[in-house]
Amino acid sequence: MRTRHPSFPRLASALLAVALSGCSEGARIQALPQVITFAPAPRPAVGQSTVTVSATASSGLPVRYASRTPASCAVDATSGQVTASATGRCTVAANQPGSDVWAAAPQATQDVDFVLAGVVTFGPAPVMGVHDLATVIAEESSGRPVTFTSTTPVACAVDAGSGLVSAIAEGPCTVFARAGDVVASLTFPIAAPSGPAAPGAPSGAVASAGDGPSAALVRVGGVRAGGLPVTGWEVASVPPGLGATGVTLPVRVDCPSSCAGYRFSVVARNAVGASPPSAPGDLVTRYRVVATFHEPDTRPNDSIFVGTFSLNASAGEVSGLRGELGEAMTGGPVPYPDDTMTWLVLAHPLSAIPVTVDGASGWLVTTFRLDATATFTSDPRFGGTDGWAPGSGSGLHAGFPGANPGNAYVRIFVNAGDPTAAPTRGQLDRLAYADCAPGGMMGATCMTGTSVAGYGTVGTMGGQPVAQVTTRD
Repeated sequence: MRTRHPSFPRLASALLAVALSGCSEGARIQALPQVITFAPAPRPAVGQSTVTVSATASSGLPVRYASRTPASCAVDATSGQVTASATGRCTVAANQPGSDVWAAAPQATQDVDFVLAGVVTFGPAPVMGVHDLATVIAEESSGRPVTFTSTTPVACAVDAGSGLVSAIAEGPCTVFARAGDVVASLTFPIAAPSGPAAPGAPSGAVASAGDGPSAALVRVGGVRAGGLPVTGWEVASVPPGLGATGVTLPVRVDCPSSCAGYRFSVVARNAVGASPPSAPGDLVTRYRVVATFHEPDTRPNDSIFVGTFSLNASAGEVSGLRGELGEAMTGGPVPYPDDTMTWLVLAHPLSAIPVTVDGASGWLVTTFRLDATATFTSDPRFGGTDGWAPGSGSGLHAGFPGANPGNAYVRIFVNAGDPTAAPTRGQLDRLAYADCAPGGMMGATCMTGTSVAGYGTVGTMGGQPVAQVTTRD
């Protein structure tokens, strides 16, 4: 059995006292606070997989980077080089662990959105005979738009935008689908004509707005033609009352004042007779919108939103608002559209509020940078409400005084009767934007754009809405 020397406890106590005394006389860890700030996020071009982010610590100490989304990207710890492995959002974290003088900095994050060139994939090949119509479907994995061409024009033709194939003669039909420099092909047979018989019921009837709200252009996605050429098309509205005929597609239907609320069915006719009517199709149109917020303190740059949305005028629904917001505090002396501003991707349309403004019914539609509405502080001490209402929260970022999630949004007005109509001053006053991303921050305050008439205040740097232009996309 081991024994301890009787003087050991006294010796240990003495040594401990000396050690503590020495610590009291040595250097103290001052633990000064520090913060990390990112430079504006890079904006990769489509197909670009590598960019470099940059962050600095207020202490001047080196920052280290890491990926918080390793499934989609990797980040070099020292250089900040980001390499994407998939289309989507890459979240980069920046850390500074501190020193004898500086406390560890709160982690800062920055999002970088990548759209990588991928592959084009076709849906199932259609079954077609001579004179039939059918639509081929192809998608590019990064979501870029696809255009179509036929490399066998003797056998088939194809509409470049819709993929509607017209069978011309018996034989192989080859359709190419292209998205940028990515191409795929689909080959399928065109059979000998059947019949003769009346056509089958057309499929995939759909309409889009014509040259104004009182006209609709009606198309179909396909028809079995009965072995004979289709010689005409007949369109009828649901509810009834409107109609038109045409030799080719699309068929124009004129409405008394607006085509909103109507759906359209189609009948195909050949030399034998008429087909059964198609199922009614909705009136769905895609629009492009540019909203401008005047920024008196960042001239010549204004805050600009460029986006798209779809309006289903039959169902009375607006959807899919997404686009990019230019950060007016970034960029050089050349204004939009030749600017060098940093642009934020806003791809989360989380709110559509029905309104009537200056006698026009429509929607206030808002799309966000993050998949959440939290943008401003909800603390009532700072005028916070629901975390994102325009003009609320004194412009302070969500979670203030804690970490800033870096959200941003834009709100536009969609006129249900005619989205392309020039907005009134009252309708413009309902537009709003907020930019709490790093390039839109002034300390803890986000850049915003509102009007006194719309929300009781102008933006945090005087920004307010001055224009919205909506056109057919």
